[in-house]
Amino acid sequence: MESTVAGMHEDRLLLGPGPSEPYPEAMEALARPVLGHLDPEYLAVIREIREQLQQVFRTGNELTLPVSGTGSSGMEACLASLLEVGDTIIVGVNGYFGERLCEVARRGGAEVVRVEAPWGTPIDPADLVAAQQANPQAAVLAVVAAETSTGVRNDVAPIGPALAQTDTLLLVDAVTALGGTQLEVDAWQIDASYSASQKCLGAPPGLAPVTLGPRAVARMKARKTPVRSFYLDLGLLHEYFLASPPTYHHTASSTLAYSLHAGLGRLLEEGVEQVWARHDRIGRLLQSALPELGFGLIAPESHRLPQLTATTLPNGLDEGSLRKRLLAEYGIEVGGGLGDFAGRAWRIGLMGHAATERSVVTLLGAVRELLA
Repeated sequence: MESTVAGMHEDRLLLGPGPSEPYPEAMEALARPVLGHLDPEYLAVIREIREQLQQVFRTGNELTLPVSGTGSSGMEACLASLLEVGDTIIVGVNGYFGERLCEVARRGGAEVVRVEAPWGTPIDPADLVAAQQANPQAAVLAVVAAETSTGVRNDVAPIGPALAQTDTLLLVDAVTALGGTQLEVDAWQIDASYSASQKCLGAPPGLAPVTLGPRAVARMKARKTPVRSFYLDLGLLHEYFLASPPTYHHTASSTLAYSLHAGLGRLLEEGVEQVWARHDRIGRLLQSALPELGFGLIAPESHRLPQLTATTLPNGLDEGSLRKRLLAEYGIEVGGGLGDFAGRAWRIGLMGHAATERSVVTLLGAVRELLA
């Protein structure tokens, strides 16, 4: 019986909400020999990854490391490590991943206070600050910097200073933001943040960069109960990866670590601010061309992500069938809409190695042919 996998090696152009096109260096690194999870060489790579991530997160936080798993594992690790049963968390909700923060916190036994804005619009940071003032007992205030479901950039910079004199920690979802748009963990007084290897960092899926500041580390150390997840306990992970000698925790992947290390190396070689500028330029190139083809842009221009564009299709077109044809006939992947925009929108990612003029020209050429 002939394997169906045999024909699955055709090139794909990954222009969806993730995974994005990995940098060639990140793919080449996957071929390096596998190392044991306590091998000194592997742990040295993890320490180098910490230094790289500190530069990309723009932080000096000692507890900065890659959690095994995708961005959702970073989310769960932060929530599990910083919240105890009965704690209050304030969550900004203006899309799918704000909703997920609420659900993960609720399952962990937290009391969730929602601060909502309509899907496709940004959350007013003043509303989040007001919610904290109304709930000063809140342990955490969480917000998504780059809402992948709608292409909206939430303004997180003003929130940290407003919380700095309170006991409420600021947790920022930077899954699609990190390496794509400006994020300043220390300057913006962000207490904790998490991301993912497969978006703007240009590596394959499988690792979730996390950083915890001094206030978050102190909160974790002052817990009255153990972190409810052993696997995602950031205190244990810190002892495993960064303590000397290391404490065995789980069998982490040297293969994925090498790949993330290479992707981050490529990003830092270009320069963090230069990479932000490249994403901005390429995103604007796409967003200026889509309306000419009858597409609408969901996010308001002032809060539109360059690395993830959510766009409604020309009237009368079935997004699902057109998206399937784009993949089948041209090998280009884009994402469908979520939630309020399911069935009537695309989500186009120009992230990492895919944030190039070539990606935009290739996609627009294919779409023009499909519409014709």
